[in-house]
Amino acid sequence: MEDYWADNYVEKKRPLRDAIKHIRSGQRVFISSSAGEPQHLVRGLAEAADRLADIEIVRLLSMESVPLTLIANKSKDENLNIRSFYLGSVRSEELARNQRFLTPINLSYIPRLFKSRMFPLNVALIQVSPPDDFGWMSLGVSVDITLAAALSADIVIVQENQNMPWILGSGFIHVNDVDVIVEHEEVLKTIGDRQDAEQGNMIARHVARLVDDGSTIQISLGATPSQTLLTFSEKNDLGVHSLFVTDGMMHLVSKGNITNKNKGFNDGKMVASTAIGSKELYEFLNYNPSVDFHAADYVCDPRIISRHNHMVSMNIAIAIDLTGQVAVDAFALNYYTGVTGINDFIRGAALADGGKSILMLNSTHANNQKSCIVPSLKDTAVVVPRGDVHYVVTEYGAVNLLGKSFQDRAKALISISHPDFREELFFQAKQMGLISADRTMRKSIHGIYPFKLEEVIQIDDIPITMRPAKPVDERRIQEHFYEMEENDVIARFFHKKSKFVRDEVENISQIDYIKEFTFVAVVGEIGFENVIGIAEYALDEASNIAEVAFSINGEWQGKGLGKILIRKLSEVARENGILGLKAYVLPENQGMIHLFNTLPYKVSTAVDDDMELSCKFDELKHTH
Repeated sequence: MEDYWADNYVEKKRPLRDAIKHIRSGQRVFISSSAGEPQHLVRGLAEAADRLADIEIVRLLSMESVPLTLIANKSKDENLNIRSFYLGSVRSEELARNQRFLTPINLSYIPRLFKSRMFPLNVALIQVSPPDDFGWMSLGVSVDITLAAALSADIVIVQENQNMPWILGSGFIHVNDVDVIVEHEEVLKTIGDRQDAEQGNMIARHVARLVDDGSTIQISLGATPSQTLLTFSEKNDLGVHSLFVTDGMMHLVSKGNITNKNKGFNDGKMVASTAIGSKELYEFLNYNPSVDFHAADYVCDPRIISRHNHMVSMNIAIAIDLTGQVAVDAFALNYYTGVTGINDFIRGAALADGGKSILMLNSTHANNQKSCIVPSLKDTAVVVPRGDVHYVVTEYGAVNLLGKSFQDRAKALISISHPDFREELFFQAKQMGLISADRTMRKSIHGIYPFKLEEVIQIDDIPITMRPAKPVDERRIQEHFYEMEENDVIARFFHKKSKFVRDEVENISQIDYIKEFTFVAVVGEIGFENVIGIAEYALDEASNIAEVAFSINGEWQGKGLGKILIRKLSEVARENGILGLKAYVLPENQGMIHLFNTLPYKVSTAVDDDMELSCKFDELKHTH
């Protein structure tokens, strides 16, 4: 019969120096992750480094409370050799200097390495809560790969800390299953909710448009993800299945945006593997019945992830090439780096019902001197293969690469790159054979997509996005024209027409958003929308009057769509300093004549072969 756990607890208590003596040269030592790092034990290990040789440190994410990396560098790896699955760094130069320590592997697989003894651990240094009445201690904020390490290591040394929260789920270890207990109370490591400047804010706004009410979300650490969570303050019934729980999630729970009601799996529970944030976050997690922490081989299992409704994976990237290959190592302000669970979540989200994966990156780095969208990732490690990439978001917009050819991918990514680099990227894409030699990007090469003009309306309970046209809309606009009825084609083009060649469509989709402007009304998912309406203007610079043209899909005529489009088009024209609008119509095109007359301006009519309608923005209709 096993001894009573309380008696074992007393027998296993040791002072720090005696506990560290259990570590011998040549051993592999695991240290638990992030805010769960047992800082007191790590300090003891650092102090003992001089007497030890060939110690291999194994860790996931380290906040470097004690600079073991620095000790390893000074000792030329003779005392400490650090194997990191996830290297903590807020400075890219540190990452480059210590890249030899990185071990690329998907996070979901690491616990199997430990438990199978393919990767045996001699010692595990972990941090736990005080035991409950039955002898169980919580791993608190660090379950991830720590649980597997604690259950697999030959010797388990725990730092018992009164400040470690008790978090429900499966992250527990019993007093009888540890070898040494060191009692030491200290504050857990915290990080603030750091936020980027305007780049991150714009990226967050684009991402928010992609996340529907009732989605289950996963999001990585970093400044831009923090800002993204802020934009979810109007969302309803979000759920969480994520590697990390952060302060941003805690705030959304308190506001009622996260309810976990509609996850479809683990309903009512926020499921994660680790937490990193403020003292208030750790207090929020303590004995919270709506939060479960599980090991990484559960949380990051693509089969588990895919069971959630509308699973949305949101992760930071630092570079992408024109074919869609992605690098995710650190730049400043991203906090952390590594392969980790990014591919697990991307693939799990792609398999989920209504799921989507989103990669967020700034368009530039190095003070806007370098583009993060590059022709090819020649000297940078690819973490996410091009076949797994779906949505990509920069501050200049969002594109969907799923099912797209190399040419479509290159055009899409160039359209959301920084305008200063588009011309060179377009030239390089042609040189690489990704875009045909006869292609151009016309004035859109420098155009800034006016995101603020996007609007979602409902007609017949169907959401319709009214937005400025993008270069990637070329094919969709062609399809719109090919689907038009013959009479509508004649009304729009003044003659019968059976072909809508690329040159004509380029003039509509590739615009500068000032002298040339096109609104499209689209339905469907981004990247796969159908264009159901088009409103465009082209400026006559001599008169400063813009000529307008419209086309509405037959099924959507008579529903008020044209009236919304002409209103939006006239508002943009006024904002861009244009004096007024004109339209050439066939006299029998009563629909267009009526549409033009819905504007709040005096309308002049001139008749030659065709009818010319015109108005000026400073001449309002008289009202009675």
